[in-house]
Parts: sequence; C-alpha cells; structure tokens
Amino acid sequence: MVKQTLLASTLLAITFGANATELVIAGRDSSYGDAMQFVVDEYKKADPQANITLVKRPSKGLYESVVLSMREKTGNYDVILMDDTWAPEFLANQWLTPLNQEIVSNDFIPSTVNLGRYPDVKGAAYAVPMVGNVAMFAWNKDLFEQYQLKQPQNWTDVINAAKTINQGGKASGVVYRGVKGNPIVTGFLPILWGYGGDVVDQQGKPTLNTPEAKRALETFLAMKQYAPKGVDVYNADEVRDALQKGTAAMAIEVWPAWVPDLDNPQLSKVVGKMEMMSPPAETGKPSPMLGIWQLAIPSDAKNKADAEQFIAFASSPQMQKALSLNFGIPPTRSSVYEDSELTAKYRWYPQQAAALSAGKARPRIQNWAEVESTLGDFLQMAMMGQMSADQALQQAQKRIERTMKK
Repeated sequence: MVKQTLLASTLLAITFGANATELVIAGRDSSYGDAMQFVVDEYKKADPQANITLVKRPSKGLYESVVLSMREKTGNYDVILMDDTWAPEFLANQWLTPLNQEIVSNDFIPSTVNLGRYPDVKGAAYAVPMVGNVAMFAWNKDLFEQYQLKQPQNWTDVINAAKTINQGGKASGVVYRGVKGNPIVTGFLPILWGYGGDVVDQQGKPTLNTPEAKRALETFLAMKQYAPKGVDVYNADEVRDALQKGTAAMAIEVWPAWVPDLDNPQLSKVVGKMEMMSPPAETGKPSPMLGIWQLAIPSDAKNKADAEQFIAFASSPQMQKALSLNFGIPPTRSSVYEDSELTAKYRWYPQQAAALSAGKARPRIQNWAEVESTLGDFLQMAMMGQMSADQALQQAQKRIERTMKK
C-alpha cells in the first residue's frame, strides 16, 4: 500500500496549538483503526507539538466505553468516532458539543451531515460525517445481456430477472444476507422503504403491520426461491463469494468495503461485469440505507478547541482523498467523489455518490439496536417458513411496541 505524505500546506489553514495537552480519541479497531492512525500520524507531521492518544476498540466496546465516559462525565475522550445509530441517544442526553459552523462544510453530502444535526435537519451540527457507507444494489450486466434483461427499475423487475436467470441455470438470480439480526434487517429495509413502508412513523411509533410492509416482506420472501441454497444463514463473506465467483446475478445489498474486490482479478471472475446502483423502489424514489460513521466531541471533553482542529483536519477533502486511496474509506464530500484520480480507481464512485445523496437513515430512535434485533428474529422466522408474512409483521409490531414502552 502506497501512502501519500500530506503536507500541512496542502490541508486546511489551521493554526495549531503550541501546547502539549493530550488529545484523546476514541476510535474503531481493524481497518478503521488503521485509517485513523494514518490521520493521527499526518496530523503530527503537520503539528509536531501535538500529543495524541488513539484508543482503538471493536464497535460494541467503543460504544460501551464512550457511553460510560459521557454518562459519568469523566472527560476521558476529546473526540469520538460513532455510528450514526448512536447519535439519537447521545444527542437526546446532551452528551455532545455543537460544532463550529466553519468546519461543517457545504461540501459534505447533505444526507450524511444531516445525521449529526439536532433536534432536526435545521438544527446545529454536533458531528461531521467521516465514513460514507451506503448500501447499494449490484447486478451482473453480462448475465443481464445474455438473458436480454434491462437494468431493474423496481423490485418487481428484480424478482422477474431473478426468475429468468435462475431458470437459465448459469447462476442464482439473487443473493443476500439471511442471518438474523442486523444482516437480514439491513437487506430488508431498502425493500420496505421502496414500497412506502417503514419500521416506525415520524412520531417513533411502530408501523410494521401495514399493507406496504406486507408487500415488501412478500417480495423479500419470494427472493429465496431464486437464491443459493442455505441463503438463510448467509452473511457478508458468502454474499461476496457468490458475487466474485459469478454464481449470483444480483445482490440486494453491497457496501463500499465489499465492492473493490469485484474488480480484483486475483479474487474475482467478474472483473468489470458488476454494476452498482441505488436499490430499486416499487413506489417513490430509491432509499439506499446509510451507515455513516461520524466524528464528534463529547460535552465533557477537556480539550474542545484542539478537538475541533483535529476534526477539521481529519474530515478535510485532502484527507478524505488519502483515506479513500490508501484504505478504501468511502468519502462524504461531493468534491472528493468528483476527483479524477479516485473515479479512475473506483469506477462506481458516481453511483456511490448518487446513492449517498438519496440515502435514508435507519430509524432515529434511541433503542434501535433492540428494535433491529427483534425485527431480525421475525424476518428470519418468516424466511424459514415458520411464520407467514402477516404473522411475522404482526408479532414484530407487538414486540416492538412493548420495547418502545420500556
């Protein structure tokens, strides 16, 4: 991996502090941790006086650590990396600091930066979007041409194309993650939204027991007959494997981290054949699911001014480009998606930017993790034939209603 050296003169016009105050950052492990370490190292090159400690934890451990710190007002962290689903809880509890408007650039794709505003999209920004994750739909253009099929425009097209390709015997029509919990819910939500349904309404009340949700779930369940055997327990690895081998023609959910290997000739048999797009919609506009990771400053942070300087540096166009080139981190800025060097390396970036612009957030409720787990259980029971679509939605509605009353 060749890493760019980012000189201070090519970044923001930041006046760095001359003190040795320790700036403590709570971040993720694995590839996200490597990317953030790169940011820290570049920041230290620009400001040799900087004293930064980067704490790396897995997602669950990161959540637990920052919640404990902010709830107890320990001031342990100056900057935190957070999943956008955590924001409703953090904002409602007044655990975050409003950011200086100067670092909330108009260059950020609106759907990504709005997730950090409170109490609504017109409110102050409490976080900036660092990682532009968005779920896209993948389809094999070669297989579609062989069967004289057109690019899917709605979920009915997806079902019809899956049936045709499946009957041809060259590949399964469609593949998706069937594991209960987050995976199966993540695949189902764009379909639910694409039929005009949702998990909760604007008042936060469960709204699954509806004709729209029933049509969406019936479509989702119908896909199983055109999917690989055992799809009920498929997770990310199995979906990626099916796409790379060309044994599945479509995937209802792919993420930016999965896509590059589809064009890697050492791993893939479908180089240049897979196309990306926003998930189709049966009614209305497509609603790709957002999975944004944000940078924010706890309200009890000890070094807020230095924290803002770091966030401005980390989320700058130059740094987003470097993170994209070197680590595959998807940007959140419009200008970065238009960079010719990046679009040459990642041919699907225009489609990814369009998906981000049309993106929809998971329900902005404080107990989303529990709601997601409940919905995932009933979706898989329906997938396994243990319940009808009606029964699964009715039971999920009742269970989620009890959850929301806690």
